[in-house]
Amino acid sequence: METEPLVKLTGVSKSFGGELVLDGLDLSVFPKETLVVIGKSGSGKSITIRHIVGLERPEAGRVEVFGKDLARLRGGEEDQIRLRIGYLFQSGALLNWMNIEENVELPLLEHRHDLKRNERRERVIEKLRQVGMEDARHKYPAEISGGMKKRAALARAIIMEPEMILYDEPTAGLDPVIASTINDLIIETGERLGTTQVVVTHDMESAFKVGDRIAMLYGGRIIVAGTPEEIKRSDDPVLQQFLRGSTTGPITDRGRT
Repeated sequence: METEPLVKLTGVSKSFGGELVLDGLDLSVFPKETLVVIGKSGSGKSITIRHIVGLERPEAGRVEVFGKDLARLRGGEEDQIRLRIGYLFQSGALLNWMNIEENVELPLLEHRHDLKRNERRERVIEKLRQVGMEDARHKYPAEISGGMKKRAALARAIIMEPEMILYDEPTAGLDPVIASTINDLIIETGERLGTTQVVVTHDMESAFKVGDRIAMLYGGRIIVAGTPEEIKRSDDPVLQQFLRGSTTGPITDRGRT
């Protein structure tokens, strides 16, 4: 892990409906690591990664991505930053009137005008193959399962070959078997593409399996952060209460039981 963070949030605060969701949040993400942000529903996990990609603006504090202060960027410069980031939405956000191949191709149509049609198609098929969805490329979102939608959305998130991928509750609503395959895909994607990854989840099975580091968000701030083993050994009472309430079986992490 390199010294300089790829993402740095410093003193970030954000309110919604008069309620302070992020309260002076400090968070760093280092190159080529998979950082998992955990916390109960409504704790601000999704809001945190929306700040990283520039979909939310802090009321106070600073957000730096790839060494750039997002608040100081002009429109075109911010667009260039976003093109370096893949985003897997919790819902998948596939367009129902497009088939899977067309959904995955969409970012290329918008941003890679230099590619010919056959070049776009080859890249789309390559990414669909990587997530095990090549055979379903002509199907529509309504015709595939929730797990397959997540896979297709991941193919779209990596189609621009981003340097960083943000995952918003990637296993939400999936049964344990399908969730496990999504976790495997997150690990494989990080290793194969060498990307930096940020995963937000309240699923501790997923957190311990995919995370190089885990950070817990509570009260609008990170209250504890460390490797999966450090998190397991932490005596922080809020964290321990969350762990007891979030796991129903044996906890596993990458390569361990």
